[in-house]
Amino acid sequence: MTLMLLHRALTAKVLIGVFTMVGALSAKAEPEAPMVDEIVLKNGSRLIGSVRTIRDGVLTLETEFAGTLSVDMDQVTSVDTNERVVVLKVDESVVQDNSLQIAQGQVLLPDADQSYPLQDLMVLNPEPWELGQGYRWTGLANIALARQRGNTDSDELDYKIESVWRSKQDRYTVQGNGELDRANGEKNADNWQLIGKYDFFLKDPNYVGLLASVKQDEFRDIDLRYLIGPYLGRQLYSEPVFSLQGELGFSYVVEEYIMAKDQKYWAGNWSVDASSNYLGGDSRLYFNQNGIWNLEDTSDVVLNTTFGLSFPLLWSLEAAAEILLEYDSGSVEGVDDLDQTYKLRIGYTW
Repeated sequence: MTLMLLHRALTAKVLIGVFTMVGALSAKAEPEAPMVDEIVLKNGSRLIGSVRTIRDGVLTLETEFAGTLSVDMDQVTSVDTNERVVVLKVDESVVQDNSLQIAQGQVLLPDADQSYPLQDLMVLNPEPWELGQGYRWTGLANIALARQRGNTDSDELDYKIESVWRSKQDRYTVQGNGELDRANGEKNADNWQLIGKYDFFLKDPNYVGLLASVKQDEFRDIDLRYLIGPYLGRQLYSEPVFSLQGELGFSYVVEEYIMAKDQKYWAGNWSVDASSNYLGGDSRLYFNQNGIWNLEDTSDVVLNTTFGLSFPLLWSLEAAAEILLEYDSGSVEGVDDLDQTYKLRIGYTW
């Protein structure tokens, strides 16, 4: 009897130990619940996902149910994150914390024991270049080919490339474009231009820069036109709904013509760039104008103006419709002052 009781007691202990071990292993094997962030909208909706950034008044949220969402902060009541965040403030100070809450127009960083108005937050989780670490590289490249055979034989080649390296302190820009067209075996367009710029940022929103460019246009009798000079720039507006940037400077210009007499002169030059996402859908309206004003012959003005509408396609491709107006009041005899070009282009952006 005693042996039986002892056997039962030992069996019970073994079973308890086995169940305890199995339970512990099961608990360890069970995956931890993922940390999620919660966004509450003014209409009462709740969005669950991972907050990637807040920039220019727009919050970017990555979700499992709808991919990446962009939400205007004007529509947000509260934000509650559970992952480590980096905050770049308007005064350019940087704060890190293990979480962040936004409610009633206030930003709270619990571990850092900081609270400040939402308008003082410039970027949540900024890119390395915004923290003074290296450069951000962006650009576009497109090429257009057209070939027609029949009553009219024509071949057209248009190309354009732009590359920008931007840091917190300065910016390098390289632009190039060109056109080569033939109709019925005769060339009717042959031109190209290369532009290089360097910008050094002063106290926001001003910057100084240096411009150098070279242009060739056989059908405007321009063998080569060189330009180099400094300028002062200002970012007048920088919101996505309307961005406006202007530059004003002076330069030394050398114009070498194929037939006409060459000339050299000092010039005033300017540039205006404007864009807007007002139409929505990630589309962009844009306007660009570059001007050269001969200070020795004030009737001689060169204007290159572009109006365009671009919109994204798949795989970082972009489509755009453009109107290009090229005006040169000092065109040589037999050449029209104004050229008008209408383009539909598709290119790759990065």
